[in-house]
Formats: sequence, structure tokens, C-alpha cells
Amino acid sequence: MITRLKFPHRRSALKVLHWSMVPLLIWFILVTPADVLPFGRTAFRIHSLLGLVFVTACLLWTADYLRRGLASRPGPKLPPWARRAHQWMHKALIWGLFGVALTGFGLGLTAPRLFMAGDLVPVAPPLNLPRAHDLIGKIHIYEFYLLAAIAGAHALFHLWRHLRLRDNALRIMAPKCLHRFL
Repeated sequence: MITRLKFPHRRSALKVLHWSMVPLLIWFILVTPADVLPFGRTAFRIHSLLGLVFVTACLLWTADYLRRGLASRPGPKLPPWARRAHQWMHKALIWGLFGVALTGFGLGLTAPRLFMAGDLVPVAPPLNLPRAHDLIGKIHIYEFYLLAAIAGAHALFHLWRHLRLRDNALRIMAPKCLHRFL
């Protein structure tokens, strides 16, 4: 007898992906590589491993978007400006996540030595391009904090929808165990 693997529905998988990325995003907003270096090599490896998990999630989400488009649609209660903002914000988050992964690759590519993500995966072959490395590093940092600001605006937008429009926007993405609090 052959048993078929049953994968979760797309929305369920995206909920897990979404909520697993939130603490990682907060971690990388608050903690930089320079912050973990004083704690030793193991702390830096853990930070790097979390980066690998974050980048993998970014690439999975981008691949899902490219294959199937946005999973969410604007609610019927949204005014026209909010419908446009809904589309723009979700696309900006997905492409922003991809951009952070791409500039991270660029950092590895222009580095003077081989970068290993989590001591497991080589990021890119190092080309030792110091000026390009500095420029990509700045882009990577600004891009990440811009993405964090968009994520904050995204959260506020959905809180506004839930509290002001009462369209249960938070219930769509929140795990069922939290629905009683919404």
C-alpha cells in the first residue's frame, strides 16, 4: 500500500511561515552581528544560523508568490485607498524579503573570505571586492530596516482593519488558538 504525503494547505503553510518570521525579524532588528561577537564564536554561529533560517523562509515565500501570486485578497469593507495599500504592502514585503536575501548573497560574493551561513552553507564564492562589499553592506542594512518599517506599517494596517472596520482581518492569519482573544 502506497501512502501519499499530505502537505498542509497553502494558507496554513503561509501562516506558519509568517509567524515564524516575526520573531526572527524582531531578533535581527534588535541584534546585529557586532552585538553577538563579544559572546564568542558559538553565539555568532547561532546568529548566522538564524540568518540562514530567515533567508530560507524569505526565498520560500518569494517562490510561492512567483508561482501562485498573493494568497490574500483585500476585504470587501476596505475603501479603495486601503485596497491599493493592501496590495502594495504585501508585494513590498515579499520583494523586500527577497531583496534582503539577494543583498546578503552580494555581501558573501564581495567578501574577502568565504562566508558560511550557520557554518553549514557557503554564501557565495568570495571575490574580495572591498568597495563593493561596503556599498552592498550599506544597502543591505538600509533595505532591512526599511523592510522592518514596512512590516510595522503592515501590522498597524491589519490592527486598524480589525479594530476599526471589524472585518476579522487578524483572524485570517492568526492561529486558531488565539481567535478567542481577537
